[in-house]
Amino acid sequence: MKDFALIGAAGHIARKHLRAIQETGNRLVAAVDPFDVMGRLDSFFPEAEFFLDCNSFERFVADRKKNNHPINYFSICSPNYLHAAHIQSALRHQAFAICEKPLVLYPEEIETIEKAEQESGCKVFNILQLRLHPAIAALREKVKSGPAGQVHDIDLTYITPRGKWYFKSWKGDVDKSGGIAANIGIHFFDMLTWIFGEVQRSTVHLRQPDKAAGLLELKTARVRWFLSIDFNDLPAEARQKGLHTYRSITMEGHEIEFSDGFSDLHTESYRQILSGQGFGLGEAAPCIRLAHQIRNTQVVGARGDYHPFFKQR
Repeated sequence: MKDFALIGAAGHIARKHLRAIQETGNRLVAAVDPFDVMGRLDSFFPEAEFFLDCNSFERFVADRKKNNHPINYFSICSPNYLHAAHIQSALRHQAFAICEKPLVLYPEEIETIEKAEQESGCKVFNILQLRLHPAIAALREKVKSGPAGQVHDIDLTYITPRGKWYFKSWKGDVDKSGGIAANIGIHFFDMLTWIFGEVQRSTVHLRQPDKAAGLLELKTARVRWFLSIDFNDLPAEARQKGLHTYRSITMEGHEIEFSDGFSDLHTESYRQILSGQGFGLGEAAPCIRLAHQIRNTQVVGARGDYHPFFKQR
């Protein structure tokens, strides 16, 4: 049994980490979050210490280490812009870090963390759960075993509407979230580069606070992508079915079905990490660089080959 600490315990994604810690037979001993209504801990680890500020939390971690009861892992579910600092905190305490996506917002932060890894002797792992989805893994094997030099035509569409709260929170601040590409698209960009290879060229057709679109030219694919949190972008068929999220990936016009199989991917991620596997800095770096590039490249508008959802606007 390993001892865990959780940073950002009140966030939506933290519940999946709590469940993963529990289902892998480990123990949460401390959690921290400025939000003080933390009844969710009662369903998982009611005995865990809880802190409202990081200074008190850090003192607790340091005292445990001093008394030969060190924290083994930090689970990091804090806002995106705080990930780098919280990863550094874990390594400073000689703890392994398990961090939500995006691992960091800036490529140079990866180099700094890599040095801290070497100094601490501990590793950093990123939750890249789509790599563990059976349908996605099968697609990767299909692409790898296909004809050499074949370039696939891919359309990626992900629409997940958010309310007005979104733009009043850190998620609506591009400096804190990394914008749409980093906040809701990062795991798809990781999946695409994992399957189809490194980025050859990236074109951005649209970049707004609530949506973005572009074209990725990868080693073995051309990907038209569209990301949105605007309810008005949901296609009619999704609305008719009462769906509040629309997720679609097509290859050569054929839908790749991967709607199911998401429920236990965080737990499986933890199992792999705890068994000495997991995805580290090297695996996370390509999608971090790509999201950073998308955030900073010039927008060309409706030119060239762009996603059909952008055309409909």
